[in-house]
Amino acid sequence: MSLFRIPLAAVIGSPVAHSRSPRLFSHWLRKHGITGHYVPIDVPEDKLIETLRLLPQLGFVGLNVTIPYKEKVLEIADKVSERAQLIGAANTLVFGEDGRISADNTDGYGFIENLRQGAPDWDPSAGPATVFGAGGAARAVLASLLDVGVPEIRLTNRSRERAERLQADFGDRVVVHDWVQAGNIIEDCATVVNTTSLGMMGKPDFRVPLDALTPEMVVTDIVYTPLQTKLLKEATEAGCTVVDGLGMLLHQAVPGFERWFGTRPDVDDALRAAVLR
Repeated sequence: MSLFRIPLAAVIGSPVAHSRSPRLFSHWLRKHGITGHYVPIDVPEDKLIETLRLLPQLGFVGLNVTIPYKEKVLEIADKVSERAQLIGAANTLVFGEDGRISADNTDGYGFIENLRQGAPDWDPSAGPATVFGAGGAARAVLASLLDVGVPEIRLTNRSRERAERLQADFGDRVVVHDWVQAGNIIEDCATVVNTTSLGMMGKPDFRVPLDALTPEMVVTDIVYTPLQTKLLKEATEAGCTVVDGLGMLLHQAVPGFERWFGTRPDVDDALRAAVLR
């Protein structure tokens, strides 16, 4: 790319106007004095391939990808990381100077870094983890928890079949339980994770019984609207260490920003305030 071109990045999806990523990246660009821009682009499905091939020619250095294209971009990318292949989705694209597209998934990285920042004493090997949900986010969470040494993951989903597909992909350390047992499998766990949309603003409530929560547990919810979900409120009342879902969004953006703009940014209180504003 020409030294005189301003680096551009974007988040693509449809719809995409709700995305908080432009606030996030704009904050980092200002903080580090980088001449660059990050914008939301709503891409029609029939224009996805054309858009991905055109943007590098216009000065774009990479993209974040959100619903509904996180799976589709794997078919278009020239290179796909092992992480993205395992998860079956990509959220970060890097454009080479020759226009070649590299696809990666940083959701699991963001999930783990958020836990480590929000619960500095968290020990993934301390005991089993309970994971609610078996969608795309759950795949990233499972991959990252197994990678950092969680000995067993108790996975439950309203559709058992979807959970069993994840178990087939991730192996024997993942044990599937029926959704009606969701409250019971929390017992003696070290980590509890909600990857479903239950409890999100505008979605059904998270109705899993939480009597088994104890102060030794670290509890996190990838939902961040609201920041304090019913799960996190009850976990706080039970004395657990709680980690809200906003940090996962913030941390997953770090590798992309570093690759696109050449500076590794920090996730701090000023960033949280900027994104929540």
